[in-house]
Amino acid sequence: MIKKLTLLSCLLLLFSASDVTAQRKKKVKKGQVTEAPAEAKKPDNKKEPKPYKKVIDTTAVTQNGLIDVHKVGDKYLFEIADSLIGKEIMTITRYSKTPAGGGIFGGEEVNRQVIKFEKGLNHNILVRSVTYVIATPDEDKPITKAVKNSSADPIIGNYDVLAYKKDANGKENVGYVIDMTAAFDSDLQTFSLGSIDKQMLKVQAFQKDRSFIQTIKSFPINTEIRTVKTYTTVPRQISLTPTPRIGTDLPAGVDAGVVTFEFNTSMILLPQKPMRKRAFDKRVGYFANDYDVFEEDSQKADKEVFAVRWRLEPKNEEDAEKQKRGELIEPKKPIVYYLDPATPDKWKPYIKQGIDDWQEAFEFAGWKNAIRGEYWPENNPEMSLEDARFSVLRYFAADIQNAYGPNVHDPRTGEILESHIGWYHNIMSLLRDWYLIQTAAVDPAARNIKFDDKLMGELIRFVAAHEVGHTLGLRHNMGASFATPVEMLRDPEFQKKNGHTSSIMDYARFNYVAQPEDGVKDLFPKIGDYDKWAIKWGYSYFKDAKDEDSEKALLNEMTKDAYKNRRLWFGTETNPYDPRYQTEDLGDNAMKASEYGIKNLKRILPNLIVWSKENGEDYDELNGLYNSLTGQFRRYMGHVTKNVGGIYETPKTYDMEGNKYEVVPSTIQNEAVAFLNDQLFKTPMWLLDQNVLSKIKPENGVEAIKSIQDGTLSSLLAGDRLVRLLETSSQNKANYSVDELMSDLRRGIFSELRSNTAVDIYRRNLQKLFVSKLIETMSSEKTNVTFFGGRRIVLADTDIPSIARGQLNELKNQLKTAAAVSTDRLTKFHLNDLVARIENAMKPK
Repeated sequence: MIKKLTLLSCLLLLFSASDVTAQRKKKVKKGQVTEAPAEAKKPDNKKEPKPYKKVIDTTAVTQNGLIDVHKVGDKYLFEIADSLIGKEIMTITRYSKTPAGGGIFGGEEVNRQVIKFEKGLNHNILVRSVTYVIATPDEDKPITKAVKNSSADPIIGNYDVLAYKKDANGKENVGYVIDMTAAFDSDLQTFSLGSIDKQMLKVQAFQKDRSFIQTIKSFPINTEIRTVKTYTTVPRQISLTPTPRIGTDLPAGVDAGVVTFEFNTSMILLPQKPMRKRAFDKRVGYFANDYDVFEEDSQKADKEVFAVRWRLEPKNEEDAEKQKRGELIEPKKPIVYYLDPATPDKWKPYIKQGIDDWQEAFEFAGWKNAIRGEYWPENNPEMSLEDARFSVLRYFAADIQNAYGPNVHDPRTGEILESHIGWYHNIMSLLRDWYLIQTAAVDPAARNIKFDDKLMGELIRFVAAHEVGHTLGLRHNMGASFATPVEMLRDPEFQKKNGHTSSIMDYARFNYVAQPEDGVKDLFPKIGDYDKWAIKWGYSYFKDAKDEDSEKALLNEMTKDAYKNRRLWFGTETNPYDPRYQTEDLGDNAMKASEYGIKNLKRILPNLIVWSKENGEDYDELNGLYNSLTGQFRRYMGHVTKNVGGIYETPKTYDMEGNKYEVVPSTIQNEAVAFLNDQLFKTPMWLLDQNVLSKIKPENGVEAIKSIQDGTLSSLLAGDRLVRLLETSSQNKANYSVDELMSDLRRGIFSELRSNTAVDIYRRNLQKLFVSKLIETMSSEKTNVTFFGGRRIVLADTDIPSIARGQLNELKNQLKTAAAVSTDRLTKFHLNDLVARIENAMKPK
């Protein structure tokens, strides 16, 4: 068999060879050019550059700018100046137009990268993406080589040099002409969607035949590229509910199988002279950038962390001297935000005012007219909303209840280059709900389903100022509201002068503490003492400071002095255990503030039907407002709960007195649990207004109350909180402990056992929840872990299960006694059931 196959193979080979030979021996007609045999062809050599005028001929349409762009036919040729080689360029790609229903909008950022052009080895130009992770200031030292060896920048493009531009003498190359058409009409990630975006939007194959470059425009410091790109979409799965899922399935993709986006990429040259970095300080709330720094003489790598901020500098030396003497001066380049022309006209003045409100804060740093809002000029072809030279508040036609304030900054120094604030239309709906639920008890203007333009305008102004604060580099200061004593929230004169929080960057929406009899009229946040101080810290110009270290020393003295005033403190938005740093809270005592807040909610609830009334409409608005009110109540419970197991964290440096960490006093923790027992675990029947519930829900609120109680109990008995209580009570017996917490809860939740009274359905639900959570805590598996202080803690290996077991034993005995004497049938069933649950849980497995 093997021989036959071999013979057959040989015959096939002979036939193939004779066939090829016969083809080669075909006669050639006279005048016909013969092709050389394939094996005799020479490999194509790399195309050599042509003379400049042969490439950039008379048909070329040229734009001069950062990069000279020549349009020749359907090609876009970039002329890269020799002076631009190695220079760093920020590329910012934004959506210009988007498919509807994806939760993305024209004007939003897609990605940003730093790139640089680099000479290749053989008539080519490379484009590299630059990532800042490690660096060294010692450019002329041996360690530079180690840093470069550990931070290779990826090559994202390789382009043949089509022509060299010579200098006036025709000798030196001063420019390199390359064809970058394929970089922009393709799916190169730098100028297109990233992999995560594609997954989220469920797009896949790029469609080259339906993608193209719209325009390319070049300006002195930037080049703008507008592109259209089409993708196929991931096919939908068979479903019983084929309605497109907004935010998951793009409706256009469901209909057509493809989606089309329009993008704008800004290529903007990073400053030739980098701004001096300002060292980040945890005591002041600025966004920051960082990278690891390796120095020749250092014994370890240092992480250089620096604040993100705009560059404000005097116009000249004379102005710098004036500012040093205490005079206000105008900066060389002010901060300007343009309003999207798509913004409804009646809201434009309020948004502009929210921007201009920051002028007062900059005066504290020595600047006048440092910031302003401007209306977008009409009929100016040199300006584009996506152009990275302009900061714009973009208005989105979206039902999202939000706004946000990002910035684009130089990763080398933290210098903010521009910002595009995002403003969603439905932020007004959120503002109405917040303001009505928090202030309608004291402000008659809030008692309407639709606010008048003046009130809504002022609400918009407040949000605009907050978002602009973010674009100035400021983070949320969640500790600012804690600086105001609760009783001062009810003082009209104090509120008029100071407001209810010292920072507009706090999430302290409106004054929900003020009572109707107080006469408080100032219910809005405004730019406060902290905001002015923070702008002074970030934007003061130190004429005589020689370097970053000199500035850091001056700023440190400023900060230590500022810390003498509690209103100038920063409270991080990321601390999980400091009750002073919370969202949506007010005052220096969450229990007192929440009690006042609940009094106002009790006044508001019965009026919701009247305030939401609209003839011919169903009760959707009433339902939404009721949910907002119960949500506000939940927040109050959360504010109080964070005090239990709380630890104060105050940023400190070696040259400041006091400790960084302090345990929340036991008296405050006791007060918090007592509040929860009284306001939540004692059934809040006032929430169950049947006149309201009968119009919006089929149930009467039993499960709704249970849900709120369940959430709070779960939080109180969470592993991380219990571990903190173990740690802090072990330091000092006076500190609140796990055993005290469980005992206090047990006494409040099972108060009927002492009075021998019937237990209603709400309390029966609550008591079952409590027992279940103690059983779960007692039965902790080795897999139940938590983290504290950076350590992984196995709950089963702590005292927590032991304490839970002891609590259950004590409770079991109390339940047995109470069940024996109970005369209420359902109460007896309930108590005996709890005894059985506890005994069953304690049986060895």
